[in-house]
Amino acid sequence: METKDIIHISRVKKIFSTKNGEITAVKDINLAIKQGEIFGIIGYSGAGKSTLIRMLNGLEIPTSGEISVADQVVSKIKGATLRKARQNISMIFQHFNLLWSRTVKENIAFPLEIARVPKKERMQRVNELIKLVGLEGRGDAYPSQLSGGQKQRVGIARALANNPKVLLCDEATSALDPQTTDSILDLLVDINERLGLTIVLITHEMHVIRKICHRVAVMEQGTIVEQGPVLEVFKKPKQPITKRFVQQVAEPEESKETIENLLERYPSGKVIKLFFLGETAEQPIITEIVRQFKVSINIVQGKVSQTQNGAYGTLYIHINGDEAELKNVISYLEQHKVEAEVITHA
Repeated sequence: METKDIIHISRVKKIFSTKNGEITAVKDINLAIKQGEIFGIIGYSGAGKSTLIRMLNGLEIPTSGEISVADQVVSKIKGATLRKARQNISMIFQHFNLLWSRTVKENIAFPLEIARVPKKERMQRVNELIKLVGLEGRGDAYPSQLSGGQKQRVGIARALANNPKVLLCDEATSALDPQTTDSILDLLVDINERLGLTIVLITHEMHVIRKICHRVAVMEQGTIVEQGPVLEVFKKPKQPITKRFVQQVAEPEESKETIENLLERYPSGKVIKLFFLGETAEQPIITEIVRQFKVSINIVQGKVSQTQNGAYGTLYIHINGDEAELKNVISYLEQHKVEAEVITHA
């Protein structure tokens, strides 16, 4: 069954007036996000991604174009209508934005108080949310007594209080260490799957995109330069900026140095970079090559990673044998849908 679009961005532009003249933060953005997907927007500082996400809940109004979220044209509504629409569009932030004088329970209850939910119902919902985000036993603690990951869990619970249809994440993990980041990303995936919640996140970290997003849009200088399913973008990044992001997680920095050393050490044979995708990432390809061909193989380094759309991986090998047999190996790899690139320089 076709999933409908819950967010529609059409020809959106945002211009800010400053003392030094006008700055175009976002220009001519067209984007559709499906209900129930985790959609990532990646770009470096100044790419326009924060401005774009703030337009999704009416914190910024587009200079031109139209934005609709959960059947409301948020770019055209104001006052009470916008406040009501925002109950369907929640947001979590990089620095948590918690109320420091309130306990965990009181922070989570805050949006319910504003919505005038009766106290008994309110406390029942708060207890449900504390359990959902894994904060049992911490309800009476204050934010100053919590770790960064726990603070973000409070932020997530508070954002879910009114049962929104869309959750916006503004660099929600960039203040956290890698292990805590992973636990928060796992929680977001769990919430997405359990509640069918649409999640839109902006980040400058490709690891975040790789780990949880179904699709990604790459932003540069206010425009979307590339978009598609995460696995496809990882497999064939088209734009230079996308290639840079993919390299962050696909090819560690040390690989360049390793290849240089390898090319010096092994003047004969070939250094080959293999790219695996989907099912091929789980096949015993190297074992089969050694069995079937008269070659010797030295595995230099490799990495297999999971995305929401399946596994992908890169593997560097040094392979020795006569020229005809090496050609047979490369042909065999192509037949098994493993991309092979002969490396001649680092």
